[in-house]
Amino acid sequence: MPSPASIIATIRQRPFFYGAIAVAVLAVAFFLSGGKKEDPEVLTATRGNFVQEVSVSGTVIAAEDVELGFTQGGRVAAVRAKVGDQVGAGATLAYLENGDLAAAVAQRNAALEKERAKLAQLQSGTRPEEVAIKQAAVTEARVSLDRANEALIDSILDAYTTADDAVSNTVDQFINNPRSNPQLEFSVADTKWESALETKRPSVETMLVSWQSEVNALSPTADLTAAVSKARANLSTISDFLIEANGALNSGITTLTFTESVRDGYIADVGGARSSVNAASSALTSAVTVQKNAQASLDTANRNLTLSEAGSENADIQAQAAVVKAAEADVQSAQAQLQKTIIVAPFSGIVTRVDIKRGEIASANASPIAMIGNGAYQIESFIPEVNIARIELRDSAMVTLDAYGDEEEFVATVVSIDPAETVRDGVSTYRALLQFDATDTRIRTGMTANVRITTEEKSDVVSVPQGVVIAREGKKYVKVQSGKDVVEREVTTGSTASSGNIEILTGLQGGEILVLP
Repeated sequence: MPSPASIIATIRQRPFFYGAIAVAVLAVAFFLSGGKKEDPEVLTATRGNFVQEVSVSGTVIAAEDVELGFTQGGRVAAVRAKVGDQVGAGATLAYLENGDLAAAVAQRNAALEKERAKLAQLQSGTRPEEVAIKQAAVTEARVSLDRANEALIDSILDAYTTADDAVSNTVDQFINNPRSNPQLEFSVADTKWESALETKRPSVETMLVSWQSEVNALSPTADLTAAVSKARANLSTISDFLIEANGALNSGITTLTFTESVRDGYIADVGGARSSVNAASSALTSAVTVQKNAQASLDTANRNLTLSEAGSENADIQAQAAVVKAAEADVQSAQAQLQKTIIVAPFSGIVTRVDIKRGEIASANASPIAMIGNGAYQIESFIPEVNIARIELRDSAMVTLDAYGDEEEFVATVVSIDPAETVRDGVSTYRALLQFDATDTRIRTGMTANVRITTEEKSDVVSVPQGVVIAREGKKYVKVQSGKDVVEREVTTGSTASSGNIEILTGLQGGEILVLP
């Protein structure tokens, strides 16, 4: 057998001969392969239904559930309910020994009937002294209203100060040039938060400046109702702005020089500002309540004065009417004391627990009886922050329960979404409730539910797999087969379906052949 060295020497001596052999081999290979490139992979753009869903898990809960007990302690006289009983609203489930309290109720009822009889027989005129008393009550009520108006103005001022501090001294810590050209001092992975903060900051400044002018012009004679409405709307705007600031701080900061300790400090400051804004909102609500009560007291005092001035006889009648009301209040007080010894069903439902027996001593504020309502069951789910913006009230959902497998589906509807987040395992989620559309005896509390919420549904939509869309220089393209040629065509895209297909808004028709890139 020739050595490798001798073969190489031979090739060097006859290069044209062996080169011809190599060309012949390549020609045969090209002929056997058909002399063509492999056909490109293609697919057809489809037109049909387009569905976007969010999948979450949850737990079945009762729409109403309650634990019941006695407000005061004592010996149990009777237990009228047992586990599994169907009871109506107002049904007595158990009661303590309460003969003395029942007698007190009967005595107060008798006194009430006596005062009602006097009211029916009263025929007398109004005395000047009584009119003077009514006038004094009006004056006192008017003074109280003035004070309540001043307190309400102070509450509006505090609301403005809190809102301004939340922006100027908290969020502006990490915004450069907040009033002229706001720019975050760090970059974030999710640029929507950065864009939202930088875009909204000038409008927030304009709102604060306008609000300050209006607040400074407030007086007890001003339209405080409009001022309160404006304050509530502005506090809501600031609260949303703080939520966006918190989102930016928690969305993944990409600036290497921005330390975690600084970020944590900003997060704590924003959290404190949100608490202050919430407290200001609560204080405003309380001040409004006090002002409304003061106005109601003045209205009552004016009515009483009008009745007194109308005639002595009518005044005496009204005075006796007040006595009757006091007697009615005494009856209600006695009934309230009696009610403390009775457990009553607050709504129609099923008794789920009974932990007391006749003759035993029951403790106050314990909960020996529990029940759930007859209403439709609900699903409690905690939706991640990334999906919450896609879900709205009245969205429909398909539900499967682990107890019955994937083949058995139930229909539910989103009925509530908490406005505030719930942090679970360090992740911001939002508690949502879905109610089953139909009553089904197979559904029980505590079952694990798998939920697919339909967030968007369209028909007659052109869609293609995301992989065929080419993104380049801010535009989108697809390769379309036109006869024997392949052309690149610009398209605009919309939403992404749960199947992975992407909606084509313009640039492509259903049935066109696409070439995979």
